[in-house]
Amino acid sequence: MPLWRDPVLVGLAGSSLAAVGWFLAWPASAHTKLAAFWPMIMVADLGMMVLTLRLVRISAVNPIVRRFWLGLTIAVGMFTAGDGAQLVDTWGRMTPGDVNGGVLQSVLLVAGLAVMVVNMLIYPSGTGSPGARLRFWLDSATVMVASGVLAWAVLASGGGGDVDATTGVMTVALVLVAGFSAIRVTLAAVPPATRLAALPLVTAAFLQGVGAFVAPVDYSAETVGSATLALRLLPSLVLMFGPRIQELRQRGNPTALIPLREKPYRLLPYAAVLVTFATMIVTLPDGLDTHVWGAIGGAVAVTAIVVVRQVLAFRDNFRLIDRLDAALLEVRDKEGRLREQALQDGMTGLFNRTAFVDAVSGALAGRAPGERLYLLLIDLDDFKAVNDTLGHAAGDAMLVAVAARLRGATRDGDVVARLGGDEFAVLLRGRESGGDGSAYAAELLAAVSRPVRAASSEIMTRASVGVAVADGEDTLDELIRKADIAMYAAKDSGKGGYAAYTPNMTARILETARLTSLLRDAIGANEFHLLYQPIVTLPEGDLVGVEALVRWHSPVRGPMSPGDFIPIAEQTGLIVPLGRWILREACRQAVEWRAQHPRARALRMNVNVSGRQLQEAGFADDVAAVLAETGMPAELLTIEVTESGVLSDAPTIATLHALRAQGIGLALDDFGTAASSLGLLLTCPVDALKLDRSFVDRVTTVARQSTVATAVVQMARSLELSAVAEGIETPEQAAFLHDLGYRLGQGFLFARPLEPSALADMFFVERLLATAPIRNVTFAEDHCM
Repeated sequence: MPLWRDPVLVGLAGSSLAAVGWFLAWPASAHTKLAAFWPMIMVADLGMMVLTLRLVRISAVNPIVRRFWLGLTIAVGMFTAGDGAQLVDTWGRMTPGDVNGGVLQSVLLVAGLAVMVVNMLIYPSGTGSPGARLRFWLDSATVMVASGVLAWAVLASGGGGDVDATTGVMTVALVLVAGFSAIRVTLAAVPPATRLAALPLVTAAFLQGVGAFVAPVDYSAETVGSATLALRLLPSLVLMFGPRIQELRQRGNPTALIPLREKPYRLLPYAAVLVTFATMIVTLPDGLDTHVWGAIGGAVAVTAIVVVRQVLAFRDNFRLIDRLDAALLEVRDKEGRLREQALQDGMTGLFNRTAFVDAVSGALAGRAPGERLYLLLIDLDDFKAVNDTLGHAAGDAMLVAVAARLRGATRDGDVVARLGGDEFAVLLRGRESGGDGSAYAAELLAAVSRPVRAASSEIMTRASVGVAVADGEDTLDELIRKADIAMYAAKDSGKGGYAAYTPNMTARILETARLTSLLRDAIGANEFHLLYQPIVTLPEGDLVGVEALVRWHSPVRGPMSPGDFIPIAEQTGLIVPLGRWILREACRQAVEWRAQHPRARALRMNVNVSGRQLQEAGFADDVAAVLAETGMPAELLTIEVTESGVLSDAPTIATLHALRAQGIGLALDDFGTAASSLGLLLTCPVDALKLDRSFVDRVTTVARQSTVATAVVQMARSLELSAVAEGIETPEQAAFLHDLGYRLGQGFLFARPLEPSALADMFFVERLLATAPIRNVTFAEDHCM
């Protein structure tokens, strides 16, 4: 609220003008005006006490400021007591001499001034550096010297009449107190009042001191002048404005008394210089020569010009400093934001990897005896499928939701971070027990594994959690490595689970690492070869196709089972170069057979391709290039893919369509073992279903297996797809499957996987077996993979 609209200030201004105007203009007798003087002083004193007490209450938030206003209230109380005693003592017999006050009033006035001086002395200046303290005391000395000069001039000159000793001493004291008040109030780093509120306080003290001399009471006169009474009353009236202005400022802006930034210049010392010059001019004796006045005037003018010039220069410098400060603040703000971005994940608001590593390092270095630290790594399962099918906005929503759940499931002092992508980390601190941390991992997994609402649908959230507990010798890298090993162990055991680190996990990881190194070297060292398992017609056993199966004979480990190295190849991405070699070698071999054996011209070549290969950009073009390089007809090549390899993966489905457009056949291998077989039949452009061997094993004895086998062949027939039964090992299985409607089969009953030369011999054997399945052909001992 503007000050001019405050009713209290308006009332004070109106009352003050009315009182001063009454003394100056009202045609009342001198006795009447003298009788009204001390009551008006008392009313002003009481008003000042009320206003300062109100300010004490709202300044409680700052004890230093509160103490200042409380001291001022005590001093005003002493002034009020002295004025009250003077009012009682002179009531009804007021004379001009009683305007200056009696002995008791003078004693209480001196006591109040002493309280004010002590209050000013104990108020901290807030100048910390030696240079700031030196500037403060130089400015203080300037003002005090100017106040002393003014007081001395007032006391020594006697003004317009005789001044008694008490009046002189009071004049000097009031002037010095006014100067000292101006110093403490305006030069303090944390001033007790705003400059606008301090102005009435300092002005009142100056008016009181100067008025005691400039307008002395003429004790020889029978009446006292109206101007004298008005000037003596005015300081008490002006004084009330200060605490009221400060109260309004402090209520409207609680930060009104924040520490002030030190300015490069202050106007108060320059004002003291002007007061000193003015005092000098006023006290000069009469009759001075013109040349003396010229010299004095020139000195004053030169000093005034220099002062103005210095002030303007200081103001320009101050503006420059302001601009530099603003630029520095902007730089610091940007630096703070960059520091925050460097340590915080922008999407979730969690710590990022850098901040998390620092937090774990600090926790390991500063943990208390007996404190157990648990590090948990959380990796979201099938997160890529969410991004591919529902879009990145849905994926982002899932990440934000998981971050919030992890924060909610942890305690104060724990650290939650997003390490990148769909991987999170949690450091649990302050735990004294908890075993291997499995209970904590289960708790976090339960918090994460709730559906997330995004993209107008509910997304099932699953994660794999690995947990490691820090022992006394664990370094940062070792602890993170253990949690990472446990997390991958959880993934290997099946998604949506957790695992606590155990030492034997490290042995498995090291074995995997060694095998990966051997596998990488083997790809370029021609250590792989292909075997081929026949695909025949039922019930005749005519050879119509083969499935290429890779085998590895390591010079270090010897023969390696595909079940040992294929998963590692897929996990490490080595399946891509290995699969490229398999495709080229299988096509080359098929073309060679076609050239050597007329019966092989219609032989189909089935090649297994992993989901990792299908995700490679340009895979369909690579296949086309192999066909062109080897001369393999596209219509005789069948790509076998597993259900899990193409599960809900839009780019993979697009690659399959591109392969199908080239005329390449597509077979869905191990059909019936994944969760969304029926959905894949609507999106995946396959032309053959291969019934998994798990449904063939006991198809003749277990009703459920025969039911599944029947459903698959009927579905294939309805969708105009061919159906192939894998894993046939007995004539009874072959006959039963034929009766169900299967016209193609594969398994040990017909042949194990064969070397190329052994399979070439079957082109001749087949002519002799026109009506019976191929039996007892055991050219290789490897089990079909």
